[in-house]
Amino acid sequence: MNDHRHLAVSAVGPVATVTLKRSERANALSFDVLKELEFVALSMRDEPDIRVVILTGDGKHFSSGADLSSPSPGSGPTAALPLVQRRRHARMGGRVIRAWLDMDQISIAAWNGAAMGGGGCLATACDFRIAADDAFLCYPEIDIGINLQWWGLPLITRLAGPSRAKRLVIGGERIGAALLERWGVVDEVVPCAELLTRASETAHFYAGKPPVAAQMIKRSVNAISGAFDEAVMHMDFDQNLLTAATDDASLARRTYRTPETPNFTGN
Repeated sequence: MNDHRHLAVSAVGPVATVTLKRSERANALSFDVLKELEFVALSMRDEPDIRVVILTGDGKHFSSGADLSSPSPGSGPTAALPLVQRRRHARMGGRVIRAWLDMDQISIAAWNGAAMGGGGCLATACDFRIAADDAFLCYPEIDIGINLQWWGLPLITRLAGPSRAKRLVIGGERIGAALLERWGVVDEVVPCAELLTRASETAHFYAGKPPVAAQMIKRSVNAISGAFDEAVMHMDFDQNLLTAATDDASLARRTYRTPETPNFTGN
């Protein structure tokens, strides 16, 4: 089941486990990692005996989000591409999230350490989230001058509510596991050493339910809660291309993680 460079995929009975294997980069999501994540999610259509999929990160962290060492759609080698191709490139993250949302199988995020930016989008795209006591969520996009994309905004708004979503996405606050559980973003918090054991127990519980009924219910709940997602988020990648090209974004990137206090102008 495993033929990937950046992921480990294994199965025990009806439960598959997908593990991000870039611990040296805190499981950052490069374009190649995203392609593998999309492929795995789509390939589950041909795995009728798999009923639950666990997603986790190797090492200390679930995922630090988009790999900032990789060129963004508007910079590096991709900057020379025509805009029509850059828009397609920018849609990749959203495609991955949609693939995990639309997976027939029940999905569980076994959330260890950081879930930042796109890593948070991945975690919130799963049906359930079991967090280690060292887990935290942070969307740092605002502090590098760009919007949150990858369908992350409706996902966190549904889980946390509008005000708390604004704290996370506009404020860029780092919120730990205990508060995330109180907010309803995670379903359960366990000691780090027990994370995969508890995720496996939960996975086998849901794997024991009648799969056709369970999968139909999942799709119906997602359809009800996400009925307006496409109308709102169909251009989040265009917003990203726009915000990334602003003077403020350039200033934010230059001063990110430095003592300098940026003076944003709105340009």
